[in-house]
Amino acid sequence: MTFLIPGFENKSVCIETNDGPIDIAYQIGGSGPPMLLLHGFPQTKAIWHRTAPELAKHYTVIASDLRGYGQSSRPHGKPDHSTYSKRAMAADQHALMSALGYSQFFLVGHDRGGRVSHRLAMDFPESVLRLMVLDISPTLNMYESTTQQFATGYWHWFFLIQPEPIPEAMIGSNPEFWIQNHMGRYAGTGVFEKACWSEYVDQISDPKSVHAMCEDYRAAASIDLEHDRADRQMEKMLQMPVHVLWGEHGLVNACFSPIHDWQAVAKEVSGKSLPCGHYIPEELPNDLLSEIKAFFPLGLGE
Repeated sequence: MTFLIPGFENKSVCIETNDGPIDIAYQIGGSGPPMLLLHGFPQTKAIWHRTAPELAKHYTVIASDLRGYGQSSRPHGKPDHSTYSKRAMAADQHALMSALGYSQFFLVGHDRGGRVSHRLAMDFPESVLRLMVLDISPTLNMYESTTQQFATGYWHWFFLIQPEPIPEAMIGSNPEFWIQNHMGRYAGTGVFEKACWSEYVDQISDPKSVHAMCEDYRAAASIDLEHDRADRQMEKMLQMPVHVLWGEHGLVNACFSPIHDWQAVAKEVSGKSLPCGHYIPEELPNDLLSEIKAFFPLGLGE
């Protein structure tokens, strides 16, 4: 059963794509300037349950499941991994917002959702007024700056990209054990709402979902890097303000320089660390709410 954010409606929209029709599931609530929230791996739109109800007092909040995650479509990946390129996943979300009648909006992305948000803002700069990314540096920076410490801590980056069906089969042999040890290593599993945790476990127990997640990472290590390098070669930069937040107890803080890294792809960057680990929306919702309200003006376009 889908976890429903309090006060929100559960809906979906069918989008025509190069990979065929894709259903994008989302929950919507509130009124005011539109704000799209994108989750990360191996989670769903449920990660926003501690922030979305308060945000809905000030914004029209759309919490969406990425392609391959939650209740959204999970097409099988192509050999070139383009089905789960961040370009394709970003286009889904742009089409969702267009279908809802929003030509411009605010954007917040955590983890993989931050990478989709980066690509969405790069490919549709006229639509994204302001961008907030949570606990990531740009993908190209992270791969090109890989160290033993990073590879050890983010071992899943290198495990999930192995050829099909190696990671799919290994995760599928004991999915609950896998997610317990993956997500629990940061802050323990007690930080997650029981109903949300059940949704995450149900998702990782579905072979189609596991394949989609692996393809997300395979794309990140291949076609996404091609797209990112092309942007760098053309000196293409994000023009809208970008605010980055990261956990001071996490690996991004230990291995990277988020402000410096984002300045390589964006002209106007601000941000800071927060006293938490990786799962900012669930670990420090009140701090995140304060940052969001301060960064995203209530008058759209200000």
